[in-house]
Amino acid sequence: MNDKELKSLVAGLAVAQDRTDAKLAKTAAKIDKLAAMYGGVGNSLGAAAEEFYHNSLKANPVLAGMRFDFMDKNVTRSHGGLEDEFDLLLVNGREVFVVEVKHKAHENDLERLLNEKAPNFRRLFPEHASRRQRFALAAFHIHDDLKKAALAQGVTVLQRKGDVIETLAA
Repeated sequence: MNDKELKSLVAGLAVAQDRTDAKLAKTAAKIDKLAAMYGGVGNSLGAAAEEFYHNSLKANPVLAGMRFDFMDKNVTRSHGGLEDEFDLLLVNGREVFVVEVKHKAHENDLERLLNEKAPNFRRLFPEHASRRQRFALAAFHIHDDLKKAALAQGVTVLQRKGDVIETLAA
């Protein structure tokens, strides 16, 4: 192959590379747009579930047959490099309920509640150490097997039932 043919080949490859790069950029932009749309939908569904449970419990602050005096929403706390956010906290003189809210609950949500959220809550909220600490998973949709697993592990399950909450105490 002579120099002229080599230069022509290199130039052709450069043009092909530019076309490929342009196609990849367009594809990446489409993927980013879809990801933003999907994330937006997921966030909107989660926000709707949180609003429902917050409003319902604010109107009637009773869980597992107990009345609660205070409720906090979307509480974030950090200390010593640890930070976590808790969807709902309900507190009375004897108990504190930590409620994790999901639109559709999955097994990993239960695992995360028990293995991350619960220990983090205990470390980040030492003022509740004297209260019985209970945990709940609230969801618009939860499979029966997950519901059974949650209850078996002492996690209260909150489900939407029409316009009211149905509470299954652990």
